[in-house]
Amino acid sequence: MSDRFSVARWKPGQLLPPRDARDGSLVFVVAVLCFLACLTALAALASTRAATGWTAQLTGSATVVVRPRASESPDSAAARAAETLSGVRGVTEARALPKDKAEALLEPWIGREALIADLPVPRLVTLDLDPKAPATAATLAKALKDANVDAVVDDHSRWIADIERAARLASWAAIGVFGLIATAAAAVIIFATRAALTARHDIVEVLHLSGAEDGFIANLFQNRFAGMAFFAGLLGGAGAAMIGAAARLVGGGQGLTPVLPLAWIDLLAPLPCPLVAALVAGIAARAASLRLLRGMP
Repeated sequence: MSDRFSVARWKPGQLLPPRDARDGSLVFVVAVLCFLACLTALAALASTRAATGWTAQLTGSATVVVRPRASESPDSAAARAAETLSGVRGVTEARALPKDKAEALLEPWIGREALIADLPVPRLVTLDLDPKAPATAATLAKALKDANVDAVVDDHSRWIADIERAARLASWAAIGVFGLIATAAAAVIIFATRAALTARHDIVEVLHLSGAEDGFIANLFQNRFAGMAFFAGLLGGAGAAMIGAAARLVGGGQGLTPVLPLAWIDLLAPLPCPLVAALVAGIAARAASLRLLRGMP
């Protein structure tokens, strides 16, 4: 028996045939999981890109709400504030918005019916800041105070903090989803490994009698399921990349919507998917097979 079933002459195909009727279903499930993981990665990249763009826009601008003194009109107060701030270092341009534009900003919040003629609408001054050395809110407020202008400066720091916090939450959510998908893929591979090893229990016993170690048998399952997962990762990653490319083309170069912009370079995110899928499957298959083999008599 030792000569007939020598480990050195053993062919892996005798334990794991090249094809199995259940392989197609397993590849499909893993490919779907890889597809979802890649879509999650693309969504995370798009949200991060959007947050970076919004932050850059808000960082380079500021808004000043001007309250006129008793001795001047709202328009003259806004003009005086714009003139004062235009000379502040770190401000590239200051513009006083007329009353109709200020009312247009309020309309979505209070409605056109509430915009009566006597409503004291505050005047706004918009500022473009130097991106290299922007003026701070404290500097702007001091300049207005020195010019005897009653105004409130909004440097959008609160909105920037909210956007950055939302971007971090989106990134952590993507990591969490990726972890769940990887766990689900590992569970599927473990189930398939246990089923395959149990179905070939008699052959495993013969290998043990021939002197084969558990690591040798585990390698067979590790390589088999890692190869299947690599192919499934190719399918899932390619599908996600095609969806991303279609979204960019449909969105006119900005992604599915301008809110979530997607660059062509982002479509490279699914590139590591086959390797990651093969690594997860190989580790899961080896761990499951070793645990089951150690429990066999």
